[in-house]
Amino acid sequence: MNILIIEPYYTGSHRQWAEGYKKFSRHNIKIISMEGRFWKWRMHGGAITMAKAFNNLDWKPDCILATDMIDLSTFISLTKDKCYKIPIYIYFHENQLSYPWSPNDRDLINNRNEHYGFINYTSALAADKIFFNSKFHLEIFIKSLKKFLKKFPDNNELDSIQLINHKSYPIYLGLDYSKFNNIKVKKFRAPLILWNHRWEYDKNPEEFFLTLKKLKDEELVFKLAVLGENFSSSPNIFNKAKKTFKNEIVHWGYVSHQQEYAKWLHKADILPVTSNQDFFGISIMEAIYCNTWPILPKRLAYPELIPKKLHKKFFYENNDSLYSMLKWSINNLDKVRKINLKTIAAKYDWTRVSQVYDEIFNKKI
Repeated sequence: MNILIIEPYYTGSHRQWAEGYKKFSRHNIKIISMEGRFWKWRMHGGAITMAKAFNNLDWKPDCILATDMIDLSTFISLTKDKCYKIPIYIYFHENQLSYPWSPNDRDLINNRNEHYGFINYTSALAADKIFFNSKFHLEIFIKSLKKFLKKFPDNNELDSIQLINHKSYPIYLGLDYSKFNNIKVKKFRAPLILWNHRWEYDKNPEEFFLTLKKLKDEELVFKLAVLGENFSSSPNIFNKAKKTFKNEIVHWGYVSHQQEYAKWLHKADILPVTSNQDFFGISIMEAIYCNTWPILPKRLAYPELIPKKLHKKFFYENNDSLYSMLKWSINNLDKVRKINLKTIAAKYDWTRVSQVYDEIFNKKI
């Protein structure tokens, strides 16, 4: 069958997901996209550009798969003559109803942030089926939607939540782990602590570096590699941390080459995660695939991704338990390095997940 993926924010995890499914699917997939920048403008105006591209496309899909970065209701209204009777689905990588906005964001300060959540809401209403990258994400979206709609003065349309919930399904992200295979590295003598996320507010870098500072003050020995994409507006804590941990840092900054990135993940020993929001965690699964010991907050999506028998080892409840578990992992490096974690992440390999996607779209559920 023919599947059209529509992605107005074609970068990072969104691009990896679209290209990954196209590569591993047995179906014929085309992607129409826009450059992955100006995300707010993509949510406002991207539907117009994508509609134009679709209307000019000399190819008919059996179904359309859009993502949460598009105003789907606008897209449908501008393509109604061509998309008539074509099933249209939407995949939520994230959502703007529960996203933890930076307190410095101008839209939040000026009370303009809720419009993006409304776009997600109307897009979900317009879609024939809705997919989320975890059960946790689906549940958070429905819960947040109830609070969101109750804010309005009348005609809250609360019954629409049941309609959205009824046509919503979780299907996990697929990952291409091939770049992490057949990598040989030499470990550091001291444990290597890893940060491999975006340098942004929602990843809670303050708590990450605060915890490391406590360990440093206790004179625990460790090394530190800070990877991930950094931006001009990245939190100032990164500038401070670069000075604070100058003796521990072995790498600082974004790694663009895939093989070099893979080597750092294989060199790493411990991955403490402090994120305020995460609906799946690509960078975390990549590190786990490379046998990096994760220390994860129980409050996010991670517990449904990792076998229950390992929860006591990997999940913390609060900042104190994060500190205790990180300290234990440093002091028990031999045990940390012996455990085999690859199979935990391997079940999200595209070679497996693509079969689930193909079956879902083939049935046109």
